[in-house]
Amino acid sequence: MIPAIETRKLHKRYGTRTAVQELDLRVERGTVFGLIGPNGAGKTTTLRILLDVIRPTAGETRVLGEDPRTAGPALRRRIGFVPGELRLEGRIRAGRLLRHYADISGPVAPGAIEHLAERLGLDLSRPVRSLSKGNKQKLGLVQAFMHRPELLVLDEPTSGLDPLVQREFLSLVREARDSGQTVLLSSHVLSEIQQAADSVAVLSSGAIVAEGDVASLRLGAVRRVRAGLLSADAIDVEARLRRTGDLGDLEVTSAGDVVRVAGTVQGSIDAFVKALAEFQVLDLAVEEPDLEESVLRLYGEPAEQEVARA
Repeated sequence: MIPAIETRKLHKRYGTRTAVQELDLRVERGTVFGLIGPNGAGKTTTLRILLDVIRPTAGETRVLGEDPRTAGPALRRRIGFVPGELRLEGRIRAGRLLRHYADISGPVAPGAIEHLAERLGLDLSRPVRSLSKGNKQKLGLVQAFMHRPELLVLDEPTSGLDPLVQREFLSLVREARDSGQTVLLSSHVLSEIQQAADSVAVLSSGAIVAEGDVASLRLGAVRRVRAGLLSADAIDVEARLRRTGDLGDLEVTSAGDVVRVAGTVQGSIDAFVKALAEFQVLDLAVEEPDLEESVLRLYGEPAEQEVARA
């Protein structure tokens, strides 16, 4: 079967700066594919090339079996797109704007707009210019999903959304996949990718540094931890924690009767928690890692990998 998206040796350069380099990407139909990486990794540039918003410097691109540079509006009607920077203004009401988009994008089932708006909590009667960032993002999501496109290209789609709406969005993504649609999801939120994606590619400095299923890439293997311990000796605490193994940036400070611990844990957190349990724990926070920290710690910069392979 022809893949939904395929790129070969895709390259994009702005003057002396390379945004995307030698990118080979394949997204199978009926799957959710996550494209992740720190800001500036080349995610948005890649998506814009796929949609023919910008042209590549070199390389080949196929979207739904066609070259986006020549396929024109007919191909774009088969795609739902949410840009990373969604700019919506004007006095027009949200519902009327969506009906206008429906006339452009193709057939939209009766009631589809209203159904999606209700699920996401979007008031269709409000003027677009009065909507908050989060509500404008909801409007963008409705216009992307409403005509049930073959391919959804979503660039940071949950920006500005509250957790409940983010959960509903992930349900929409799973439903789209189950109905045979393909989703290309670009994000810097690890939990979003972990919950939704079947496969993922990690970008760093415009190149893929890792690719595969979510579990095999160990994307959650680095966690940031903070804890407060009562009536403990800071030197003793630090010594015991360091014996647990994969700790990074460990900082142990003392303020009165409380010892504060902060750092990162790579791999299993079990040994770290058991070491803390030897003391009286006042508080404990385990945070989702910063994506840039995780990507670079686990996979390194492309240049570093080249050195390692040499």
